Amino acid sequence: MTLLHTALGITDFKSNPFLSNLVPAAAASYAVQAAFGVPSILRHTELLYDFSGGISFYCTLAASLVLPVLRARPASSNNDNAPSLSTGEWNWRQLVMTGATFLYAARLSTYLFIRVLKKGSDSRWDSTKQKPLRAAVLWLLQGLWVVLCCMPTIAVDSVPAAAFKALPGGGRTVSATDVLGLSLFVFGLAVEITADYQKSAWYDQKSLKLHDEQFITRGLWARSRYPNYFGDITLWTGMATTAAGLLVREPVQAALGWNGGVTGLAKAILLPALAPAFVSWALTRVSGVPLSEKKYDRLYRDNKEYQKWRNNTPLLVPKLF
Repeated sequence: MTLLHTALGITDFKSNPFLSNLVPAAAASYAVQAAFGVPSILRHTELLYDFSGGISFYCTLAASLVLPVLRARPASSNNDNAPSLSTGEWNWRQLVMTGATFLYAARLSTYLFIRVLKKGSDSRWDSTKQKPLRAAVLWLLQGLWVVLCCMPTIAVDSVPAAAFKALPGGGRTVSATDVLGLSLFVFGLAVEITADYQKSAWYDQKSLKLHDEQFITRGLWARSRYPNYFGDITLWTGMATTAAGLLVREPVQAALGWNGGVTGLAKAILLPALAPAFVSWALTRVSGVPLSEKKYDRLYRDNKEYQKWRNNTPLLVPKLF
């Protein structure tokens, strides 16, 4: 028996396909964080933090998509001559949601990694990287962030093929929640990318002395103080919507062992909702808005233009006029 088959057996919770998928997917995330985090903590560096976040996403998503298919195959096919995986073994939602989450991770981790390389450090780590225990907490939190953001996709990837076939149109039909959820994802991702691009361009122009502005109030940043965070929360809301629209279906509930009812519906809605809920909490209560507001209020508390922009510009949702 190969190592893969042993791992599949250990994480097989029989009547709980979701848990059978969540455990190895979460293990993949934390394994990557440990691989990058331990040497980084010992060297007191944060340079690979954002890069490792992207790798955690990739490994978590790969485990989430592939392992349920391998687990569902007959034992006789679990050998070196087993047929290779093909896209026909997944429902289109599984491929789209996994691909969308992968795209998000690739874009964000690359952007943040290039940014920290340009600056040479990340100011968020100034009071942390010399304190191993506090640094370890941040690495662990990043592993949790990856798992919770992937939760809608992990849940959808857990749905057995038989459940999709029991849906109208064999699971190929596009529903209203599919359209709404994926539209929110595309819109949110576009807002986040645009906001990040505008801020990067502003910094580049400032370094070239093309302007002497102390803080950015251009483009989307004139309509929201944190348009990038608004985009982030929106896109995860979209992923949760798409997942919940599928998970509430009766054949899916039965296949996952949730058996409908109030408890089953609560799982179908609340598990995917962990992604936007955690992201909203982290960005508005922990590492995003609070740190930035504290920094900018200290630097520009006597700047009338800053106070005007702060008081007249919404925190997240961009104003239209």
